[in-house]
Amino acid sequence: MLKRVQHDKLMDEQKLLDEIAEEIEKCKTCKVGKTGKPVPGEGDPNAEIVFIGEAPGRTEGETGRPFIGRSGQYLTKLIESIGLNRSDVFITSPVKYFPIKSGKGRAPTDAEIAHGRKHLLKQLVIIDPKLIILLGKVASKAILKKDILVYLDHGKLLRENGRTYFITYHPAAAIRFQKFKALIEQDFKLLKRLIKK
Repeated sequence: MLKRVQHDKLMDEQKLLDEIAEEIEKCKTCKVGKTGKPVPGEGDPNAEIVFIGEAPGRTEGETGRPFIGRSGQYLTKLIESIGLNRSDVFITSPVKYFPIKSGKGRAPTDAEIAHGRKHLLKQLVIIDPKLIILLGKVASKAILKKDILVYLDHGKLLRENGRTYFITYHPAAAIRFQKFKALIEQDFKLLKRLIKK
């Protein structure tokens, strides 16, 4: 009976997340200055841990799936290093389409982050995770509505608005700059200990 209830709850949550994904697909504001397919996010609709990035890259925009390019492959390894699989967590970002300028990828604007936050918060209400991992400055800004200095705050737990957050670097930063690789891996070792507790 309990398994049936859990299965029904999971199906309900997935249905609600699918409705938000449809909303994102129809949202004209989300598409301005961007290209490709919508990338609403993927994973366990009942995940205890949610990873939030920045915006889809070109590969993500082509497939509609989050974190599957180079930084995504690295994130998958980091998730596995804490004893989990991608299917155990939910992965998303505040900006749901690949932002471009002159055919090249660009950082999302404050207005795009603020708009995407609306869709993201709806997703978090449905999933209701115990822990949210903020991957970099954009994720932190979208959720906490303030600029976080990742180099000062990485590896820290933060409790705000009834939720628990863990701040670390974006995997793309670790790929581009070797000095951040050691720091993000150190953060994930700490994260593993926190999860075990």
